Amino acid sequence: MLARNDSLVPEFILAGLTDRPELQQPLFYLFLMIYIVTMVGNLGSIILIGLNSHLHTPVYYLVFNLSFIDLCYSSVFTPQMLMNFVFKKNIISYVERMTQLFFFLFFVISECYMLTSMACDRYVAICTPLLYKVTMFHKVCLVLSLAVYVMGFTGASAHTGCMLRRTFCNVNINHYLCDILPLLQVSCTSTYVSEVVVLIVVGINITVPSFTILVSYIFILTSILHIKSAQGRSKAFSTCSSHIIALSYFGSAAFMYLKYSSPGSMDLKKFILFSILMWCPWSIL
Repeated sequence: MLARNDSLVPEFILAGLTDRPELQQPLFYLFLMIYIVTMVGNLGSIILIGLNSHLHTPVYYLVFNLSFIDLCYSSVFTPQMLMNFVFKKNIISYVERMTQLFFFLFFVISECYMLTSMACDRYVAICTPLLYKVTMFHKVCLVLSLAVYVMGFTGASAHTGCMLRRTFCNVNINHYLCDILPLLQVSCTSTYVSEVVVLIVVGINITVPSFTILVSYIFILTSILHIKSAQGRSKAFSTCSSHIIALSYFGSAAFMYLKYSSPGSMDLKKFILFSILMWCPWSIL
């Protein structure tokens, strides 16, 4: 089915994670279990932090926001992906496609900057512990959170705005969600402007957080090595070691979006994207 404009393509068909019939049912139960654990874990963190007054501290305030973001973006794409395993054709309308694209990008970009905020919090806590309560007070955490969501909204609006200007000549999207790259592959107009926007916006949203996190942890590790007590070094390192994996998160994202994507490479990138989205936040928490 071909079309010359969006009005003739009111619906799209998502290919899903795999087209092998023997894998559909096992993958459905596997990812359903992962989704339930993700929902329960993040919702549990939100409720626990909200109800326990002892956890109303800067670091747990950031964890609260990170859990909220994880909870939301998991719900943006996972139900759609699970439907791909149940139905032979998973149809999504044009409006639903653009809505999913916007919220997916909004929460993913917000996740990048929330991880950056957490790295800065750990830097202040370990490198300047005596100034921690003075530096990371309530208003600072609130401003950081607002900045995170503003960056997410700006990036998502830029990408979605470019996609709204596209016309599409194919209804079959080789993915389990409406992401940027698979949508560009079914566009029948020039994608040059959209590709430039991807390079600029994604480049900023990867370079700035990854550089900030890297610099923060260089200072953190330097401070830890200067601690004379082995027990003190172990305690300080245990509070931040898991956050270092965020660098692999940005490295994988760079591979996903900044490298040229051919139709044949999309299958590999679908699995990479899913592993990033589902497992990286858990390893950080």
